[in-house]
Amino acid sequence: MKIGIVEIAAHAGVSEATVSRVINRRQGVAKKTRDAVERAMAELGYERSVQGQIVAVVTEHVSNPFFADVAERIESALAPHGLKTVLCPSFPGGVQEREYIAAIIDKGIAAVVFLSASNTVDGADTDIYEMLRTRRIPYLGVNGEFADGVPVPVFSTDDRLAAELAVDHLHRLGHRVIGMASGPAGNQPADRRVQGFLEAMARRGAVEPERLVIRQSYTVEGGQAAAGALLDLGATAIVAASDFMALGVVRGARRLGRSVPEDLSVVGYDGSMITEFVDPPLTTVRQPADRLALEVGRSVLALVGGRDTPTGELLFDPELVIRATTGPVPTA
Repeated sequence: MKIGIVEIAAHAGVSEATVSRVINRRQGVAKKTRDAVERAMAELGYERSVQGQIVAVVTEHVSNPFFADVAERIESALAPHGLKTVLCPSFPGGVQEREYIAAIIDKGIAAVVFLSASNTVDGADTDIYEMLRTRRIPYLGVNGEFADGVPVPVFSTDDRLAAELAVDHLHRLGHRVIGMASGPAGNQPADRRVQGFLEAMARRGAVEPERLVIRQSYTVEGGQAAAGALLDLGATAIVAASDFMALGVVRGARRLGRSVPEDLSVVGYDGSMITEFVDPPLTTVRQPADRLALEVGRSVLALVGGRDTPTGELLFDPELVIRATTGPVPTA
C-alpha cells in the first residue's frame, strides 16, 4: 500500500493541508501538531524525499569551538522543519568551496550558509555565488559581507565594538601600551577588528597605535609569534583577534618568562566555552552565538519558503567577559 498525505492525515487526526505544510516545511503549524504528523509519518513508514532539504554550512574553522557551536545551533534551529544540515569544511576563498557545492548541488540543496568562509575574504572566487544564483538556490553569510555586492542576508558580530570593549577594559586598568594580535590582512573580520582597535586607541590619545598591530594567522602559533613581537615593543597588554590567538599569546609570554596577568594582560575574542577552563581563565569578548544562529535559522526558513527576507548586514553586539588574564598595569 502506498502511503501518502491522505493516510498520514487520517493517522495523525489532522487535515491533509496540515500534513502538506509539515512535509513542505511551511509555517503556521503548532509544534504539538507538527510532532504528531512527524510521528505518523514514521509509524506509517513514509519516507520524505531529501530533494531540497539539505542546507550546506561552509566554514573553515571546524576545530574552533565557536564555529562548531554556531553550526550546531543552526542545525538545531532547522531540524524541526525537516531541513538537514551538511557541514562543508574548506579553505575560504579557494576552489574547494566551489567543488563542495558543485558535488552536492544536484542532491537538492535548499540553501547555503557561508559561516566565516569566502564571504570574509577580499578577492575570493565569486563563481560559486553565480552558480547558486543560476540554480536559484538562496545563500547568506555570517561575519562578513559578500564581495560581489549581491543583496543577501548577512549576520555579523560588531567587530569594531568588540575592539572598543577590549581596549576600554584594559585602559581602565591603567594600560597605555596596548598591542593587537590580529588575523591576516584581507580577512574582513580581522580588518574590522584592527580598525576598531586603532579608533579606540586614538580616542584615548595613543600616538601611532598602528605600530602595535601584528598580523598573524588565527592560530595558537600565530598568537605566540605576535606576543614576542609586541612584548619587544613594550606592550603591557594584548588584544587578540581570536581565543586561539589569545591562548598563543599566553603561551608565548610564559616562554619568555612573563606571567599573565602580572606582567601581561590578555583579552581574547569569540568566547567559546573552553576559555572558562584554561589556566588562567581567559578574559574574552564573546560573540552572541545563540542570537546569530537563531537569525540564520529564521532567514534560511524564510528564503526556502520563498518569503521576503531583509537583505544587507545585521550587526549583533558582543559582550566582554572578564576573567583572570587581565589585571592592573604592572609597576616598574
